[in-house]
Amino acid sequence: MPQVMEFKLPDLGEGLTEAEIVRWLVAVGDVVAIDQPVVEVETAKAMVEVPCPYGGVVTARFGEEGTELPVGAPLITVAVGASSLPAEAPAAEAAEAEGTGNVPRPLIGYGEDHSRPARRRRVRPVTAAVSAPAVAAPVAPVAPAVPVAPAVPAGPVPVISPLVRKLAKDGGVDLRALRGSGPDGLILRADVEAALAALRAPEPAPIAAVAPPTTTAAQGERIPLKGVRGAVAEKLSRSRREIPDATCWVDADATELMAARAAMNAVGGPKISVLALLARICTAALAKYPELNSTVDLAAKEIVRLPSVHLGFAAQTERGLVVPVVRDAQNRNPESLSAEFARLTEVARAGKLAPADLTGGTFTLNNYGVFGVDGSTPIINHPEAAMLGVGRIIDKPWVHEGQLAVRKVVQLSLTFDHRVCDGGTAGGFLRFVADCVESPAVLLRSL
Repeated sequence: MPQVMEFKLPDLGEGLTEAEIVRWLVAVGDVVAIDQPVVEVETAKAMVEVPCPYGGVVTARFGEEGTELPVGAPLITVAVGASSLPAEAPAAEAAEAEGTGNVPRPLIGYGEDHSRPARRRRVRPVTAAVSAPAVAAPVAPVAPAVPVAPAVPAGPVPVISPLVRKLAKDGGVDLRALRGSGPDGLILRADVEAALAALRAPEPAPIAAVAPPTTTAAQGERIPLKGVRGAVAEKLSRSRREIPDATCWVDADATELMAARAAMNAVGGPKISVLALLARICTAALAKYPELNSTVDLAAKEIVRLPSVHLGFAAQTERGLVVPVVRDAQNRNPESLSAEFARLTEVARAGKLAPADLTGGTFTLNNYGVFGVDGSTPIINHPEAAMLGVGRIIDKPWVHEGQLAVRKVVQLSLTFDHRVCDGGTAGGFLRFVADCVESPAVLLRSL
């Protein structure tokens, strides 16, 4: 008899607690093989196809496309040992099979989530008998209350003057309803005029009920802050909250660097990018100033200097800004760096970066010059300690060897965590980078 196994959303990477279903790759009734991808999900890091550790027939899917699921939530159930789905499976048997309590084996590289106990699904019995409502005894209808007119005294009206009678008649005043102010209740002219004045006085306007103030929702398109955009917002906000950053910048003459790159590419072989040359300069500068390749451990109140340079670089994609990481960049030459930058950029634009490609960076290089801007004050990629920003390289008037000349000039900016170093260290790092840009031969001393 087939055994129904429940496959839960696995832990897809560091710090990821949820994922959004982008596209189901299987339907209920499909036969799946072990480790076959069954769903494509989007995390805060990347798009991931999730393989199922069971082989059999898909009996249920949990969540529609666009639904966010926490790590450990059920994804699908698979009837292991079945070759097809029965045409009419009793609901009670399916529910009982789903709640067998079997623990799925962990996916390789994903790990298990022990934070949530297994839940058993129960079939709630449907109560068939419904008590009839009690019939109330008929109640005699109650006649509506009729307003009672004030009692009018019987007998002759106490009016002497015909003028008062005529005044009351012309004005429509009922003398019987008046109480005279004269001797023995005699109705005087003043009493009738007061009654007329009361009849002619305008009725007070009803007080309009004041409606409580309503809160009008802001107009415009509302975009959920989730996925890559939500992860970027959270990380940058945390950086601003925790890191006391400072920025310094300098203009540099990049004419010699561009000439060196042209000479490298002229000899054949893979092309060397400007970003790769700048990355090689950064790794040399970090070897000279290791304070900037570090992180702050708040719990231990320690600065941790890191032995390897895992270089992140900002890449703009259709899904937003991502920062892929080049591992052990200090061991790579410009050709290797250029090839790795190209590979990670292509994978990032295809939305296929693995979580491991986006985590573990120690220093970030941000080439915002591709957007046609000269300068910026970068926000540090938490929990790193520094980021180098590079503006566009353009022709500008520059004093070169005592003469005014047109040179290729770039602005470099360094944002650093003031907890790990002082301005002297940051200024020394930036000055070394600028010197290597202006005279690439300086770099040869550190190779």
